[in-house]
Amino acid sequence: MTMVKETKRKPSRQPKKQINRSSFVHEDSPTYLVYTRRKQRASTVAASRKYAVEFVSGAKSIASGWLKTFSLEKAVGFGLPEVDDRYHIWRVPLVKSGTKERIGEVVIDAYTSLVSVSETTAPDVIEARLLGRNPAEKLARCTSGNSTQSLISFVRNTVILGDSEQALLDMPSQSVDLIFTSPPYYNARPEYEDYLSYESYLLKMRRIIHNCHRVLGEGRFFVMNVSPVLIRRASRNEASKRIAVPFDMHRIFIEEGFDFIDDIHWVKPEGAGWATGRGRRFAADRQPLQYKAVPITEYVLVYRKHTDKLIDWNIRNHPDQRAVKESKITGEYDTTNLWRIHPAFHSEHPAVFPIELAKRVIKYYSFKNDVVLDPFAGTGTVGRAAASLSRRFVLIENEPKYIKIICTEMPDWLGAATKDVLFVGCQTPDTASILL
Repeated sequence: MTMVKETKRKPSRQPKKQINRSSFVHEDSPTYLVYTRRKQRASTVAASRKYAVEFVSGAKSIASGWLKTFSLEKAVGFGLPEVDDRYHIWRVPLVKSGTKERIGEVVIDAYTSLVSVSETTAPDVIEARLLGRNPAEKLARCTSGNSTQSLISFVRNTVILGDSEQALLDMPSQSVDLIFTSPPYYNARPEYEDYLSYESYLLKMRRIIHNCHRVLGEGRFFVMNVSPVLIRRASRNEASKRIAVPFDMHRIFIEEGFDFIDDIHWVKPEGAGWATGRGRRFAADRQPLQYKAVPITEYVLVYRKHTDKLIDWNIRNHPDQRAVKESKITGEYDTTNLWRIHPAFHSEHPAVFPIELAKRVIKYYSFKNDVVLDPFAGTGTVGRAAASLSRRFVLIENEPKYIKIICTEMPDWLGAATKDVLFVGCQTPDTASILL
């Protein structure tokens, strides 16, 4: 039998692997455990649902901005934000800075990127937990009916050039006593074609109403002049479209923490406005199905910032009872929700509302020396009306040409007090010629 000698084969030399700098393999762990550097990634759920907030960093940034409005950003840190696709929200855990002790959370609407105030831990509770106090004691004092008196706002007459959504973030919390405004139309005319879609328009309105909620005092009023808009047809083969904007606004107000109070109808004289041609087809043919009413009204929607306190509480606890007495309505007043007012016109603005409308709202829903805010100031009608009724005003306008009109006309209706107005983002008007 022939014996075959077994030869020992030398192990072949394998070429040295190049290490991928984007990953690291632990020598002591199986080769299938690869640790990859963390990258900025959108949540799979957030991407599939087309949320406005896709990234963890975005949720933290929004929560940080919310904390900043209450001067808590240095004392509070974050846990790991999580998206809850059942309710379409992000939950951002709040912890004591430098520790892992949880003290609350910020809840963010994933679609709108707005902080849900009703579901977010209240700033007072966060502050109490930071100080090691029992937040239930403070809450009990606030709800016992012996709440402290409201304070007079220190905000002075102000004109701001800028986007109201951002400008409102810089205003102190509960520093405004009444909000009255008329938002821009959605694409009703060429001047207003600033929005890619009606949904984007409503989202912008929601963000502004959301920010207004913070600056408005407890139990005070937000009044909006708004009406349906007609989107004209592009050709004779298409139908025009009428959008019920007031009803969509109503839904936003309720969801953003306001209680519905009244729907006032501003009635214009018959034949007033651009929409008089809407009924011409029916007037000529008198055919059924072609009837379309000519709109001569606009809505004046009245909301109150949600509170458990009655309106009487706002009257009794007003810090200036003399102003309350001097603000009583004397003489005739509107007894129904039909207000007959002639429309106004301005050569430089396509859609001003009459000063009479602003005066009625301000008289019925504020006291003397209160602060009245208009986040869509236009040519300053609300400021003019507020000044004539001994109220202060905050006017925010994004269009420089309208700010210029406000600054040019202000000395005529405010006089020497123009010198004391705070102008933000725009030049102070020339007041050299104003007589003291």
